[in-house]
Amino acid sequence: MGFVALKGEKVDGRDFIPAAREAGAADIIVGLEELQRRAAEKRRALKAKVIGVTGSAGKTTTKEFLKAFLATVGKTHGTEGNFNNHIGLPLTIMNCPEDSDFLVLEMGTNHPGEIAALCDIASPDVGLLTGIGTAHLEFFGSREGIEREKTVLLQRAREFSLRWDEVPPAPFPCPLPGAHNASNMALAFAAAARLGCAAERAAAALDGFALPGSRWRIVEKWGAVFIDDTYNANPDSMIAALDAFAATPCEGRRIAVLGDMFELGPQSAELHEKVFAHAMALGIPLVIGVGEMSSKCLCHRVFANPAALKRVFRLDVSAGDLVLLKASHGMKLGELLV
Repeated sequence: MGFVALKGEKVDGRDFIPAAREAGAADIIVGLEELQRRAAEKRRALKAKVIGVTGSAGKTTTKEFLKAFLATVGKTHGTEGNFNNHIGLPLTIMNCPEDSDFLVLEMGTNHPGEIAALCDIASPDVGLLTGIGTAHLEFFGSREGIEREKTVLLQRAREFSLRWDEVPPAPFPCPLPGAHNASNMALAFAAAARLGCAAERAAAALDGFALPGSRWRIVEKWGAVFIDDTYNANPDSMIAALDAFAATPCEGRRIAVLGDMFELGPQSAELHEKVFAHAMALGIPLVIGVGEMSSKCLCHRVFANPAALKRVFRLDVSAGDLVLLKASHGMKLGELLV
């Protein structure tokens, strides 16, 4: 058992070192730089093929598909949830069993230079790019800036790299709805196939497949079916989710509850309007906007925050309805189901 002591905004992990030693921690790492150095050192000692996954949306979905596929070939370890930043990635490497055959690392970024820094630690053999969108536009300035950042992974991959737009459809159906999920699965399978995974085994690995956290999580409440997709959101994932939602069978009405998307910079109002215009064009009977930006968009009803909506939400939902909840994680839109 090990212990990593990091200094946060409110708590200093170094204060807990004595307790960690008393609890039997055999390895204590102090500070972020030491964690990253140790992770890079361990990565060089691993026999595992290291696959990095990045993109504006679909990273976690692609990573989870890839983990499932590669587990049919050899011992596979990978990022839990979305531990994909300068702390989560080295922790994932440190927790990787030494006898692993594959290590799948999700790589996130919201500022220029972060993918390069993660590659310095991970030394990826394979790089996968799920797509280029408008997530974190506030910090990259343009779609071109986002592409420059994301494609660093492809340039740094030591063996091969693949983009979402250069792989064929997978030879088996996707267990998740939406063309975006089929694209993510196709990218994961294309990589897995090159690493020795047969199509028959990959298809079998999808039995019972589900995404972690609030990602297209199905919840039944008040006789209605809720799709809780509130883990995170950007304009591209919003539109993809709306398309999948509109194609999902429904006994009653469809209700889309859409909350604010963060870190979009000066184009935030324009991008929010684009998402709501798409929702309205799909003919969804009830589109609800929640939050400072969303409440300014054209839709059927608006609320300043989830708490205001929660007070009357039960009145809007009837048995048989299908309800989509989608927003950036910080909006806490999923609390409508609590």
